[in-house]
Amino acid sequence: MEQVTSTPEVETAPVSKPVNARSRARRWSGVFREAVMGSEQDFTEGPIGRAIFLLAVPMILLMAMESLFGIINVFWVAHLGAEATATVGLTESLLTLIFAVAMGLSMATTATVARRIGEKDPAGASVAAAQSIILGILISVPIGIAGIVYSPQLLRLMGASEGVIAAGSGYARIILGGNVVIMLLFLMNAVFRGAGDASISMRVLWIANVVNIVLDPCLIFGLGPFPKLGVTGSAIATTIGRGIGVIFQLWILLGGKRRVQLAWRQVRIDFPAMVKMVRISLGGMFQFLVATASWLGLVRIVAEFGDAALAGYTVAIRIVIFAILPSWGMSNAAATLVGQNLGAKKPERAERSVWVTGFANMCFLGGVAVVFVLFAEQLIGIFTNDPEVVPYGVSCLRFISYGYIFYAYGMVMVQAFNGAGDTFTPTVINLCCYWLLQIPLAYTLALPLKLGANGVFMAITVAESLIAVVAVLAFRRGKWKTREV
Repeated sequence: MEQVTSTPEVETAPVSKPVNARSRARRWSGVFREAVMGSEQDFTEGPIGRAIFLLAVPMILLMAMESLFGIINVFWVAHLGAEATATVGLTESLLTLIFAVAMGLSMATTATVARRIGEKDPAGASVAAAQSIILGILISVPIGIAGIVYSPQLLRLMGASEGVIAAGSGYARIILGGNVVIMLLFLMNAVFRGAGDASISMRVLWIANVVNIVLDPCLIFGLGPFPKLGVTGSAIATTIGRGIGVIFQLWILLGGKRRVQLAWRQVRIDFPAMVKMVRISLGGMFQFLVATASWLGLVRIVAEFGDAALAGYTVAIRIVIFAILPSWGMSNAAATLVGQNLGAKKPERAERSVWVTGFANMCFLGGVAVVFVLFAEQLIGIFTNDPEVVPYGVSCLRFISYGYIFYAYGMVMVQAFNGAGDTFTPTVINLCCYWLLQIPLAYTLALPLKLGANGVFMAITVAESLIAVVAVLAFRRGKWKTREV
């Protein structure tokens, strides 16, 4: 009797586990396909973990595609030498001011569109999208004119050597002059994110990056029938790639087949809607201007230690930005969930979404920190073997990674405020931690205390970690739940 009863137990146990494992694998594989391909999902209902996954996957890929522009540019330009690499670093530092404006507008756009979608008001979401696009064009045109005319002076202001100015003025003119495509790419992707259609944004940037990847080496080195334009060719390739992405975005928005449908009759200034958009955007713009202006200050301090230090810093920051893209993707997913769930009058679900996302982000960035500490030299070596540049890049990469556990929650909390339309709280946090702490600390450590560029890298870690602690404490107070958008 014992042998008879024991047989089915032995046969059944190993069979049921693989079946369950295969079933779970198929289920999550299906969810992944849904995330990449897109779906008409209501993110105010159902499991929070699934909602985060469906939003985060395309947003992670979206952020990876956006950062790939910079990675590809630095990879090919680094073959031209330290001066060319420094040109990209300085121009990108100037471009961060444009990114700040674009991000501020994008933040307001995502928050407003998400709130209208949560309220089941697609017409209101379309109005917000139209006003955001018009506002972006009005802002980017004068910036483009100034960039074309004053690029050499702007590079000199940033501490560029005469060699960098001579080699990089053309690059700066094209990138800054064509900033309208950057602005529109950000804003229309913000519309898609707010509507929960992040997979569309991801596909737009796939197309834009394929164009850039093909054209970049061709125009830099003169491959085939293309002219050899050096670092200027990289700017042309990037601008063309982004421009094609913008055309694809407009085609989708005007096609009338997604959650947000834009009609030509809506492409006009609606003063009440634009005033509301500007009101929210100003806080967001100032928030990112404070942060990015702080980064400009850091670049200026690093420039005191020569082109090698600046090139190493540029390469390291590119790697950092690319590696934390999944974190930005998860943070943006949290912002969308906060906006839509507040619109649906579900503040507790919105808060729960943020804490779950923060924990997932902490697990991810903890792993990234370990990789950066152990393999910093190999990662920097992918981009440059210059013996003067590599030590600076390695040091920067390691110092910044020491604060990753803190950054994980800080990034999510800040985006949660923005998703709720509360741009004031992150602005105050940034102002205090960046300008009252980071810049003075970086200057003091680097110059009076003679720690060199390492002093700047240490200051970054301290300031970013403090931002995370303050943001978590502010989030727990819960005032963001009552913010009107």
